[in-house]
Amino acid sequence: MPTRFYNNNEISGLGVNVVHDYASAVDAGTRKVRLAGGQVLAYDKLLLSPGIDFRWNALEGYDEAASQFAPHAWKAGAQTTLLKKQLEAMPDGGTFLMVAPGNPFRCPPGPYERASMVAHYLKHNKPKSKIVILDSKDAFSKQGLFQDGWNQLYGDLIEWVPLAKDGKVVRVDAKNLSVETEFGQIHKADVLNVIPPQKAGAIAELAGVTNQSGWVPVKPQTFESELVPHIYVVGDATVASPMPKSGFSANAQAKVAAAAIVNALVGKPAAQASFTNTCYSLIGPDYGISVAHLYTLKDGKLAEASGGVSPKNADANFRKLEAQYGEAWYNAIALDTWGTRA
Repeated sequence: MPTRFYNNNEISGLGVNVVHDYASAVDAGTRKVRLAGGQVLAYDKLLLSPGIDFRWNALEGYDEAASQFAPHAWKAGAQTTLLKKQLEAMPDGGTFLMVAPGNPFRCPPGPYERASMVAHYLKHNKPKSKIVILDSKDAFSKQGLFQDGWNQLYGDLIEWVPLAKDGKVVRVDAKNLSVETEFGQIHKADVLNVIPPQKAGAIAELAGVTNQSGWVPVKPQTFESELVPHIYVVGDATVASPMPKSGFSANAQAKVAAAAIVNALVGKPAAQASFTNTCYSLIGPDYGISVAHLYTLKDGKLAEASGGVSPKNADANFRKLEAQYGEAWYNAIALDTWGTRA
């Protein structure tokens, strides 16, 4: 049978109370959630998807005020608009400097997808410019495929500087658009994009489900918090390695958690969990790459069962198809998540 998707009005018609408000507090002792509007909701089981927040000042000189000069643009809205405006104002021949964080962080291929998008824009609008990525890591998601695509589409426009070559930034001077690396080298930018260290979203900390890492440890079979009973947490906020912090992972985790909650409420044990993750990345409008993995439980822990990435030496038609598949994938997951295509 085909999958049936419901919008909010239809869900309400099934007896589900849909409330559009922010959760401002969680009292795990009394099992209550306070909303920003003042309403208090009682729960038997609570499912949280907190997303991420930033560890301001974990990178010296980079706080929320600094993000107005050197945007992170890692949460959509005003920051992405600011970064766009800065790119549009950048002179031809300027330097777009990105600071990529160490693991873990939201969307492992994200910085390199952004570098690809910026490279496409610069190639067609400001071809004398360059992109420098200063990275706190020596490897990144789909690295070989990204670098092959960069070389093919953009030549030497993108320079990636790994940890081993003094890529780790330790200090930011946002007003002067400069950064200092671990061994004292100063890099100047015309546009400075700093993606800072991250942690679980604030509601996770308020609920008491984060540990000293700032992230949320969960039981992998159900995604119930290891620290607070009856609270389930999915998505970027969780400690769920080897699953990446991706939207597809969050979607898969939510389905397992929802099934576990239903079983728990009727006194049944949780079913055997399995998870998938698929991620498409665009290096150019007609140049897509992907990764897909299946995860299962092994000795009580999440483990990779199978999967892989796009073939290294695929032809142009294959890359174009992957770009089209990526768009179709996005529409499908948007429909699955919100009941409507994006």
